[in-house]
Amino acid sequence: MRGKNGANADAFASILTMQWRKNTHPKRVRILTQLLKKGSLHKMKAIVLAAGKGKRLQSEKFNSPKVLREAKGRALLSYGLGNISFIPQEDTVIVVGYKREMVIEKTKGDYKFATQEEQLGTGHAVASAKEFFKDYDGSVLVLNGDMPMLKRETYENMVKQHEKSGADCTFLTAISESELAYGRIIRENGKIVDIVEQKDCTPEQAAIRELNVGVYVFDSKALFENLSKLRNDNAQGEYYLTDVPKLFIADGKKVDSYTISDTCEIYGVNTVEDLDFCEKNL
Repeated sequence: MRGKNGANADAFASILTMQWRKNTHPKRVRILTQLLKKGSLHKMKAIVLAAGKGKRLQSEKFNSPKVLREAKGRALLSYGLGNISFIPQEDTVIVVGYKREMVIEKTKGDYKFATQEEQLGTGHAVASAKEFFKDYDGSVLVLNGDMPMLKRETYENMVKQHEKSGADCTFLTAISESELAYGRIIRENGKIVDIVEQKDCTPEQAAIRELNVGVYVFDSKALFENLSKLRNDNAQGEYYLTDVPKLFIADGKKVDSYTISDTCEIYGVNTVEDLDFCEKNL
């Protein structure tokens, strides 16, 4: 039986064949079609979360949104966009909010932009991009625009594992002894049963060393179907994207993880100290 990625590849190949047959050499069309059907090329979109203000980063003093603060002369957002350049710019949606005009003006290319009018959490931010995915049936990579140190190789390997496993959701975890304010991965007999945000953790859960980095690959249709089910009855009063994999688990969908141990790579920029750390380690 062919999986959903194989079926999508067949459909995509057919469309390309029809569109290019008149203007492309038949041999090139045939080779591209074969590659798509074999799954050598994948269709993937991305959502980059870039709506934050960066209060703890003192961004107001610099008249800049969080993702445009610079490390080694480059905007934080530019690192993330560069590291997911295996996904076409026109298939990448950047969710903007605070000083959105500035982010749009500074971000050159064919990117799409969605606006999060109020910052009500990561789940709410992703939901702001829904209009760009209403006719899309495939995988979507979701990442934060303030993580400049996360490597292209990590994104690519995570995507490859997601496609190979046939999961409905794959998320990035890291084994770390650092006291980072990241959610904890709860497992029973090796199986993921819960993800708990750091501010909602019990002392026992906070001691867990496997962290949720906040990067995901979702089946797009399943993602947006479940975003409407999110609740904000938590310590932050926000709609957490981390609750979507939990809804998947409860519904019997396949949830997988891709785990790394390079803790330097997983640092996001939330404070002045975080920015200094990135400056020294990029």
